[in-house]
Amino acid sequence: MSHVPSPTIRRLSRKIFVGNVPIGGDAPVAVQSMTNTETCDVAATVAQIQALQKAGADLVRVSVPTMEAAEAFGAIRKQVSLPLVTDIHFDYRIALRVADLGADCLRINPGNIGREDRVRAVIDCARDKGIPLRIGVNAGSLEKDLQQKYGEPTPEAMVESAMRHIDILDRLDYPDFKVSLKASDVWMTVLAYRQLAGQIEQPLHLGITEAGGLRSGAVKSAVGLGMLLAEGIGDTIRISLAADPVEEVKVGWDILKSLRLRNRGINLIACPSCSRQEFDVIKAVNALEGRIEDIDTAMDVAVIGCVVNGPGEAREAAIGLTGGQPNLLYINGKPAGKLTEAELVDGVERAIRERIAANKATESSPT
Repeated sequence: MSHVPSPTIRRLSRKIFVGNVPIGGDAPVAVQSMTNTETCDVAATVAQIQALQKAGADLVRVSVPTMEAAEAFGAIRKQVSLPLVTDIHFDYRIALRVADLGADCLRINPGNIGREDRVRAVIDCARDKGIPLRIGVNAGSLEKDLQQKYGEPTPEAMVESAMRHIDILDRLDYPDFKVSLKASDVWMTVLAYRQLAGQIEQPLHLGITEAGGLRSGAVKSAVGLGMLLAEGIGDTIRISLAADPVEEVKVGWDILKSLRLRNRGINLIACPSCSRQEFDVIKAVNALEGRIEDIDTAMDVAVIGCVVNGPGEAREAAIGLTGGQPNLLYINGKPAGKLTEAELVDGVERAIRERIAANKATESSPT
């Protein structure tokens, strides 16, 4: 496919590390999700984290609402390798405990912890262990005085709320944090991030909160995050869907791939199908997607149903299929075989896996 470079110039932000994953600076935009299992159900939470890792998550957030959940987190931490962000509200003691148990990032708002000594205790602990913080502002839970001041959630109210927490960290000389400003409204979210991006140097965690179900939530997230990422704003993303968290990771990757910010897995180019199609494109694509979900090697694969657009797309992709009489399989831009409709999915999958195996063999062979 086209090798035209992405026009995006990334906002220069301070680089922090969540475990071994860099966030900000020149690091790739990280993809994350959040478990929705009961944290105290250690086995279920571990299984979900492992599924998210397999889907391509760079890090995962786990809710830790109680001390019991904190102890469960410790057991979870021992069983997974992915960096873990702990989601904590109000109780500074939970933050101190999960820091001891191996948290890679603390999601806790300093302004909500309470007394100065409690805030300082968390910051001192984070500094000692090299753990970054995440400040998270949500339009639905703004401080009461800000609700009264602005009358309703606004981008300005969200930024002012964030700056209150940021000012505390600045005063305590702790710069290793990232910030999120989330609303369910796309424009409110976008405008808030645009405002904050010019005021701080820290990395930004992007998301449209409570975006909706799989289809509508994916669309809202793609629109909102797409605008920001195309402007160079954003260092890590979480797609918030009322769906299996694994779907959040898949959508996140699709957004990054569409903007050519990162590549992972098969980039499937497929026509919408029309009366010119020589085979059932929708059926073939759906079947192929299910077959290749396990592949994380980046590769362009084109499945086009007719001879109008098919040959051109097929020649540009690593593997291409174009409908015709007969249907033609292309490998590296050249015709490589004929496939009947019954052979299409098997033939394309086989070509994909053979190319990956050949590339790996070449890379591992001595020069």
